[in-house]
Amino acid sequence: MSRTTSEPPRPPKPVIGQVITLAATSLNEEGYALSTFENRPVLVTGGLPGELVQARVTHNGRRETFATLTKVLRRSPDRLISPPCGHSACDGCPLIAMNYPAQLAWKRTAIAKAFNPFPRLRDVDIHDVAPSPQPLHYRTSAKLVVAGKFAAPVIGIYRKNSHDVLDIGDCPLHHPLINRVIASVREGIRKGKVPIYSPRSGTGLLRYLVVRVSPTENRAMAVFVTAERSYNELHHLGKYIQGMVPEVTVVAQNVNASAGNVVFGERDFFLTRERYLRDKLGDVGFAISPRSFFQVNNDGARIIYDKVREWAALTGREKVLDMYCGIGGISIFLARQAREVVGIEVVEAAVADAERNARLNGIANCRFEAGDAAELLEELRGENERFDLVVLNPPRKGCDERVLREVAAIAPGKIIYVSCAPQTLARDLAILAGLGYRCREVQPVDMFPQTPHVENVALIAP
Repeated sequence: MSRTTSEPPRPPKPVIGQVITLAATSLNEEGYALSTFENRPVLVTGGLPGELVQARVTHNGRRETFATLTKVLRRSPDRLISPPCGHSACDGCPLIAMNYPAQLAWKRTAIAKAFNPFPRLRDVDIHDVAPSPQPLHYRTSAKLVVAGKFAAPVIGIYRKNSHDVLDIGDCPLHHPLINRVIASVREGIRKGKVPIYSPRSGTGLLRYLVVRVSPTENRAMAVFVTAERSYNELHHLGKYIQGMVPEVTVVAQNVNASAGNVVFGERDFFLTRERYLRDKLGDVGFAISPRSFFQVNNDGARIIYDKVREWAALTGREKVLDMYCGIGGISIFLARQAREVVGIEVVEAAVADAERNARLNGIANCRFEAGDAAELLEELRGENERFDLVVLNPPRKGCDERVLREVAAIAPGKIIYVSCAPQTLARDLAILAGLGYRCREVQPVDMFPQTPHVENVALIAP
């Protein structure tokens, strides 16, 4: 005899656009203030724990509602009197109204909370979060959506739970050069009548604007991502922004004809003789191409790289394996203190950049290989290659368990894990603990002030 059960009735949803009064209890891992309205969970952009607020409903999901702060009725002591940004509808930096010491304390608590479910991580020493030297204007790159019509272009980010683009204007997180480039592109689109791509109709040209800045040289790169190859409009647009912002030394077009929200396509075309942006972290120079991954906070990246080098404690005799090496940042940072460094990266273009950067720095003891991390690890183990140190620096999703097992099988004397997501870091550290490698300490680094994101460097040993 079968028996069916029905779900209990869900609380009624508030109406989109309705302004409701809410008591914020805490922040979730994405930086939204948590509250309830008639027993229905509500996530508030801009609210802080302990506050009583009014918020306008923007979206109703299946189980929760999203709302944007309109008025603070009872203020948190951590709220700034005058936040540096007035874009209440923007959720790109949900902690911007919170004073900076409170942000750092909250992030450390969030890391500890991610570690708590794993018994093997209970004794890990989590240090205080290392602050960013610049809590504002630290971002040296921006990937922005271009929307609207050429007469009134919108350049910004998607609103949460929608395809609407919010024009973010003079963003306080961006390096000032980025904001100048955005303003010039907006005006250049108007003057040149550059057709803007419409995802609905599939017509138009310009889809995204990507801007990168080299703080050390005060130079910028502008990349126009388009739906098809076109020369005239972008040639004139590039000339216009170089006239308005002479610091722009590289202008490129990237063609992306695919559907969806992936920014870059596979083909780059250059509108300037210069093809690379030159930058430095400490004494290491980099040549950055349009699609290179490079840290968005140079000062924060330097803190991370210095910590990796400190914990590596290399003497010149060690062989190092740098997993997910990207354009070779950590590999090159460690190379002068190591006997040999091997970098592994799945993106072939990044490997080409890493090889170029090694040559740029006169580094001859690095080699880089492109391919799947687990497969290349298995090959190295099969060839009886031994490593004294393995550095893991995976994307937000963390490491595949097979990668962790292959790393443990290589039996390095030390592992250093650089992570941009505490949840996947905790999961992977627990797996490594089961494989005989215990995390000793974690140094959080605030690479992304005003946002809920935090980087961590973890020291792991048998």
